[in-house]
Amino acid sequence: MRSPKSLNTIHDLFATTRRPPETDSESDFQGDVYEELDKLEYIYMDEQSAEVVDNNDSQPYQPISLVDFFEGLAQLATMGVVEVTDIVEAIHREVLLRPLGRFNEGNLNRWQRGITGRIYGTVRNAMQLVGNNIAVGLRLYNNVVKPKKVQPLPKNLRRLVNILNGVMGDHLINHDNPLAVSMTLYDKNNCIQSGELSGRVIVLCHGLCMSHLSWQVSGEDNLGDTLVNKMSDSTVLYLNYNTGRRISSNGRSFARVLQNMLDSHPDITQIDLIGHSMGGLVSRSALFYGKEQGFSWVERVGNLVTLGSPHHGASLERIGNFVQYKIAKLPFAGSLAKLGDLRSAGIIDLRYGSIRDADWKSLEGRSVLPAEFRHPTRLPLHVNTYLVAAAMIETHYENKTTSLLGDGLVSVESALGEYTEEHTLAVPEGHKAIFYGVNHMNLIYNDRVHQQVVAWLLENKLGDAHEEKYGIDSRIYSYPVEDEA
Repeated sequence: MRSPKSLNTIHDLFATTRRPPETDSESDFQGDVYEELDKLEYIYMDEQSAEVVDNNDSQPYQPISLVDFFEGLAQLATMGVVEVTDIVEAIHREVLLRPLGRFNEGNLNRWQRGITGRIYGTVRNAMQLVGNNIAVGLRLYNNVVKPKKVQPLPKNLRRLVNILNGVMGDHLINHDNPLAVSMTLYDKNNCIQSGELSGRVIVLCHGLCMSHLSWQVSGEDNLGDTLVNKMSDSTVLYLNYNTGRRISSNGRSFARVLQNMLDSHPDITQIDLIGHSMGGLVSRSALFYGKEQGFSWVERVGNLVTLGSPHHGASLERIGNFVQYKIAKLPFAGSLAKLGDLRSAGIIDLRYGSIRDADWKSLEGRSVLPAEFRHPTRLPLHVNTYLVAAAMIETHYENKTTSLLGDGLVSVESALGEYTEEHTLAVPEGHKAIFYGVNHMNLIYNDRVHQQVVAWLLENKLGDAHEEKYGIDSRIYSYPVEDEA
């Protein structure tokens, strides 16, 4: 968002209402609706902001308090109104002037001087004035008035914050919004990990718009508890992170978090990673960047398990991108297609399962390379990798529709890492499992999935993890039992 001039009084408000430029220079005038939309920093991220995302987790962890929550909402409400006002004004102007053949610089200048243009400018500046004052007031209250009485967020609001991070997490970081979540490891009691660690550590990594609390829902079977009960010599930790960031940025941060954990607890002998949905991609990205940077924790990873991870993209994001592209071709309504770019960079990365910086850094705007031009990211040879897919149907049908439908969000082929020869993940068939009668979200709660994950981790085979790709083991098919129906 453009930084507003300081406004102290109501006179300043009307004095700074946007007016037309005095020059005739075309570059100084933002008249065309498409140029107007392209220049909104709220929608697009430049190279500098991408660096901010990369370095976000190098800062000390700061918990989000209740005051932070309301301050962040005030900022979002203000910025949302301001930016949407820009879009609405651009559409309004085009709809009125273009059919009359008056969509030219002269008439656009008169629009800015007219009452309608001044009303839009007043709305923008009024919201900036009100919103900034609310945010500053809440910040002063938090830092000065009640410095020792920080009220933590209840669980329901913490889940809401993670949803907001999934939808617009990169935006929250770029605008220093206090709602931006820091990457942190939690223990089984939902407290930040602080105790001593040794032996085998299992890290669970959640998916888009979820949080570390998503693994522990009341009334549901919890994978973490199952692992602790079946593998009492292991410690289970839960990663919490901003799912709206670039997956590769989260991967770099996760690699640093794991290295810091090992440096602080050198008695850790093995690390296992379990990722659901986006969490599996973040784990793969962490392995890639951890190896690239020579981090020692990578050599201690024994197993990687991904649950419904879109290794080659999620159908829903590709469909959304296609619809947005088609809308952009329509007169007038095409301007609304730009609203689709408000979704986070993390969601955009899910289009083709992009987990490396090279898949997006060379591009303008907030896009990713097409599936065929992605940079292959092979799995470490020493890690036992297991891939889980789900299908909502309850019986096994060998047809394209069933595979594409998958668990409702991710196709079976994508979850099993199957694509062209260059991009297919080299995983033995016996390390792949398809669970029928399970949807995408239930993968983390389903008892059949839990039993299979525990069985794989208990095997804990050493040596070359990919020797079995030449074996005769077939992939695993799991069907609902009668008492599940």
